[in-house]
Amino acid sequence: MSEFPFELDDFQKEACEVIDNGESVVVCAPTGAGKTVIAQHAIHRALEQGCRIFYTTPLKALSNQKFYDFGEKYGYDKVGLLTGDTSINRGAQVVIMTTEVFRNMLYGTNFGAVADNLKDVRYVVLDEVHYMNDEQRGTVWEESIIYCPTNIQIIALSATVANCDELTNWINTVHSRTKLVNTDFRPVPLRFYYFDSSQPFKLVPLLTPEGKLNKKIRPERPQWAKGKDKRKKTYVKQIIQNLADANMLPAIYFTFSRKKCDEQMEKCAGLGLNTKAEQEEIKAFIDEFIAENPHLYGNKHIEYLIQGVASHHAGLLPAWKNLVEKLFQKGLIKVVFATETLAAGINMPARSTVISATSKRTDSGHRMLTANEFLQMSGRAGRRGMDEVGYVTIVGTSFQTPEEVAELVLSGSNPLESRFSPSYSMVLNLLQRFTLEESKELILKSFGYYSSDFRLKPILAQIEQFDNEINERNFVCPSHLSDDKLLEYDKLRFLYVQNRQTYKKILRQEKQKHRPLSPEVIEFGERNKADLHKLQSFACDLCKHYKKHSKNIEVIKRIESKKKKLQKEIEKQKDIYWNKFLAHRAVLQDYGYLQNDYPTEKGKTTSQIRAENELFLAEIIFSGVLENLTPSQLAGVICAITTEELRIEIPYVPFSEPVRKTLNKIRNIKKKLAKAQANYDIDSPLNINPYFSSMIELWVEGAEWETVTEQIDIGEGDIVRAFKRVVDVLRQLTVIDNVSESIVFTAREAIDKIQRAPVDVD
Repeated sequence: MSEFPFELDDFQKEACEVIDNGESVVVCAPTGAGKTVIAQHAIHRALEQGCRIFYTTPLKALSNQKFYDFGEKYGYDKVGLLTGDTSINRGAQVVIMTTEVFRNMLYGTNFGAVADNLKDVRYVVLDEVHYMNDEQRGTVWEESIIYCPTNIQIIALSATVANCDELTNWINTVHSRTKLVNTDFRPVPLRFYYFDSSQPFKLVPLLTPEGKLNKKIRPERPQWAKGKDKRKKTYVKQIIQNLADANMLPAIYFTFSRKKCDEQMEKCAGLGLNTKAEQEEIKAFIDEFIAENPHLYGNKHIEYLIQGVASHHAGLLPAWKNLVEKLFQKGLIKVVFATETLAAGINMPARSTVISATSKRTDSGHRMLTANEFLQMSGRAGRRGMDEVGYVTIVGTSFQTPEEVAELVLSGSNPLESRFSPSYSMVLNLLQRFTLEESKELILKSFGYYSSDFRLKPILAQIEQFDNEINERNFVCPSHLSDDKLLEYDKLRFLYVQNRQTYKKILRQEKQKHRPLSPEVIEFGERNKADLHKLQSFACDLCKHYKKHSKNIEVIKRIESKKKKLQKEIEKQKDIYWNKFLAHRAVLQDYGYLQNDYPTEKGKTTSQIRAENELFLAEIIFSGVLENLTPSQLAGVICAITTEELRIEIPYVPFSEPVRKTLNKIRNIKKKLAKAQANYDIDSPLNINPYFSSMIELWVEGAEWETVTEQIDIGEGDIVRAFKRVVDVLRQLTVIDNVSESIVFTAREAIDKIQRAPVDVD
């Protein structure tokens, strides 16, 4: 640890010692606590020992950032970068990559044999391992840990999570000896404030020195109560002015809408947050940056940057966001209005963060932020070595009470939950290397299976409640009769009552017709009397507890039935991952991609595909519908099957006839596969959404970016992201087996034509 020119914190020393002892480590610490130092210690050891280290991150932007940081620190000859579309010095001692690339290396597809991929690798850093909670991508972290060879030390770096001990025990079980280093230490402590619109010219401390809610804070009144036509008042300018007056800038102002990010930036542009000298410096930096990125020339947001304010969200071009980040890191931009995605790993620490609301709108209405979402945003406040305190301001709204805000601020972090999810590719890759039984062992190593007791807590709690209710209703009969005896009485009583009513009815009818009773009716009446005498012989007949006892038996029977269903659900949930694996295997068998639990040629090709639904893409490839398309048409088709359903309404822009006909054929493939997936209860997406197909056709055919973007009113960042997904799939078409030469050639040509600014800028 002598490689550092400063004294390490206790948790950093402890983690470095674990690495020195040859053990894996899980480091759980707040955002900004200095977890990267631990990774740097592992890098130093790898360079000293002449071995290799992989450093994985969840985002390509983070990988790029680490590549430049470590390249400057250790020398670019020693550092490499591997992302979906970039390969620089891949044989270096220190290789930065996305976690997906590492997982794919462990499968051995596209990247060569696993042994070659991991040659001389002694350490792997899994940065931001709390991404395991990510619904779409969390499974990648689990797979990486399960399949990582046990001779490689794992250094897992996580933000604060509630069940870090459970995560550590799991890695200890499925990988190798692993220690936990857990701390809530923050080098820059946080101070919480509240903006109360009834006291607009100051920020009110949220908590008292005792850690209780400040009683001076008043709840916000719903604004619509002030008048039907009155526009909602916004206090963003006043909040930023308050921060400036209190010397609490620079700040990141988190809001949950791209539109609001831009609107709030415009509102605050005239506040005069930076000096003339800073404005000149910003202009010079922008000129230099735009010289390297000419597609940003004339961007309408430049005037706001000069005023020291900016917005940052997914609808903006990657290069523009990069410019904003660089200016903010230099301290030239005073406020960035950002969506919560900025909280996920980008290096933009600030003195203050402002959280515009502690609830956000979702598809199913408003919900409170989770503790982890709040921690990720608030954790951006406070710059180590620059600030003594980080400031977090929560803006009061009518959707939350001050009490709810205080509860969220004081609550602990949420636990990590498994997102492990077997896919077609996983099934094919495992069965290519392992038997079915060995594959099952690997699937049962998942964190999801390991932590299933936690996941099943609500069901187990319900069963416990049912057991308590059954115990409460258990009845001790004063005459010591069993439940079976009471049920026998119940049955006889029911029959007696039914027969008695029937006998009385017959008597009335015969009397009306003045007929004597037949021998059969007389016998029926005698039997009814005998049943009555039999009933009277039961103790239940005169027992005052009979009704209660009978009711209890009926209720207990219903509870037992519900309990049985829950117990079945527990069995199903415990085996959910294996059952999902078997369901995907069944579809692959039906489609001829597996034979005797080993991939056929088609199956081997599909095992190399990385997509939301690998089988869907494989079926499209093997159907021949992609043949004879031009580069722009191929891009248009791939764009439709890689674009998810959009939440917003956008106008239909017609695309070329060949693309339309090809998508109609693909709809038949989708229909057949959807039916097969429904049979096995598989919910794997089958996208055909040609929102951007006409735009990518224009782009591949050489249109200017302005021509493309004026087709529909949507963020440029969204268009770039859609085009990048197309490039990813086209690139796969050029490297996976059994793709015809004509498609490979067309895909390469399409890639070359798509990859120009701003699409090729990260």
